[in-house]
Amino acid sequence: MTSPPWAERPGRAGGLAKGLVLTFVVAAVLFPIYMVVLTSLSTQEAVSRAGGLVTAPGELSLAAYRQLFAGGVVTRAVLVSLGVTAAGTAISLGVTVLAAYGLSRPGSLMHRPLLFLVLLTFLFGPGLIPSYLLVSSLGLVDSYWALILPTAVTAFNLVVMRSFFMSIPGEVTDSARIDGASEFRILRRIVLPMSKGVTAVIGLFYAVGYWNSFFNAVLYLNDNAKWPLQVVLRQYVLQGQSLFVGQSGTGTIPGQALPPGLAVQMAIVVVALVPVLFVYPFVQRHFTKGVIVGAVKG
Repeated sequence: MTSPPWAERPGRAGGLAKGLVLTFVVAAVLFPIYMVVLTSLSTQEAVSRAGGLVTAPGELSLAAYRQLFAGGVVTRAVLVSLGVTAAGTAISLGVTVLAAYGLSRPGSLMHRPLLFLVLLTFLFGPGLIPSYLLVSSLGLVDSYWALILPTAVTAFNLVVMRSFFMSIPGEVTDSARIDGASEFRILRRIVLPMSKGVTAVIGLFYAVGYWNSFFNAVLYLNDNAKWPLQVVLRQYVLQGQSLFVGQSGTGTIPGQALPPGLAVQMAIVVVALVPVLFVYPFVQRHFTKGVIVGAVKG
């Protein structure tokens, strides 16, 4: 029995072509990151000589990072982003695990209506104005909770985790239930230890979402002292506005401003990229087992 063409080992020409394609893809991903990091470490004179992003190493300096963190605006924004990401990921992951486990049990209360409501959100969004009115009526405007609660649960992540829970053999949970274990004990002692891969992946999805989120902060936060890093990145890099190193409050308060130099702009981009680049390699090995297998089996 012959195997299909895509399952056969490639010949020498095919292997060489695949190697060239993969090399091109890796270079296309890494080269922009290399230019951003190198530009952030270059002096203003080196950036001026290059006429933009620096591609060849020359005079290296940490002046852009020292200038960036000297005033406290970026430092405060980083701390806000870290706090929102940590709290938001913990809340979202906890709610998603509980909801997914409940919806994965066929005999749970209102199983089908609740699942229908979750799937309905794939087709219909709440809209910007109703969302703002709801957040405003709850008194969350200008609060960090406005960055967490409106996006606490994502339907896609809930469906993926539910599918993975449904792939766990029912005999395992039934035997624990016969021994007198409660549903919370089954979830904590049996289901979650068997679902470390999908839990890590869903947690990464939530963490990256909170870290990169800026629209809710622009919409709900009036005090620029509460801005997360992505809003500072948007204001400074994309719009070219100055970062004030004095105390920030509601509105714009004059102070000593950082000039929108390209090295400083790239330094902000690097600061925004580092946490995701640091965490992703530790979770990447769980992607196939945690998401693809669970989604197919579900």
